[in-house]
Amino acid sequence: MTPFLKMHGLGNDFVVFDARNQPVLLDPVRAHAVADRRRGIGCDQVIVIEGRASDAPARIRIYNADGGEVESCGNAARCVARLLLEESGRDSIRLDTDAGPLLCRDAGGMVSVDMGAPRFGWRDIPLSEERNTDSFSLDIPGSDLPALKEAAAVSIGNPHCVLFVEDAERAPVEALGPAIERHTLFPERTNVEFVQVLAPDRLRMRVWERGAGVTLACGTGACAAMAAGRRRGVCGSTVEVALDGGALRIGWNGGDSHVFMTGPSAFSFRGEIDLETLA
Repeated sequence: MTPFLKMHGLGNDFVVFDARNQPVLLDPVRAHAVADRRRGIGCDQVIVIEGRASDAPARIRIYNADGGEVESCGNAARCVARLLLEESGRDSIRLDTDAGPLLCRDAGGMVSVDMGAPRFGWRDIPLSEERNTDSFSLDIPGSDLPALKEAAAVSIGNPHCVLFVEDAERAPVEALGPAIERHTLFPERTNVEFVQVLAPDRLRMRVWERGAGVTLACGTGACAAMAAGRRRGVCGSTVEVALDGGALRIGWNGGDSHVFMTGPSAFSFRGEIDLETLA
């Protein structure tokens, strides 16, 4: 039997395995089975902590609910960082990911994560062809949503397509999310953010996550929404992003500076699972 922790960041939930001192028998097929909310444990992402318990930094591997391994996850970073900060007694720790290192710091009961500099080059996101990533038209058959005429794209270690809508509550997240995720413009698929500007310091966002569908929160998505908004001049350098599961504070000074995300993490329960039976 393999022990696990169930955690969440604003309702974006994770099954966390600690592989630092013993191997964890996990692959895309097993990760998909673990994430199944009817036959498995149930989660948006499966997280594996790697390295040695006595060392910092640690490394995290991230599987989406469909079993696909992805580069980065901001909410998961906060959850793992909280575990390791409490374990080590430190006030900061570095997590290595496929998207690069994330420096995480205690922020008075919350965790602040240096998410690195956003990237806007079409090859960096990546897109399948050159586009002005600040504003481009995205053709989705059967949809005339005005926001599709002025889509934005940004990488926060993983790809994002940001749509600025008039009313986030009524945005067609379930209808358009999967079509945009698998659009030919995004060869590695994409996360999709539906963002309403409430004020220069407040955004309302709903999200369709690549490989997971509708989730209550997405940390990298909140960073992408803020970066795309600031690039367009509709928000300032510090923004509260209101998601279905709660709020994140995002800061970015523009240019090559780094994006900082601050928010809570929560422990739900612990358990054990026989991963061999999931093959």
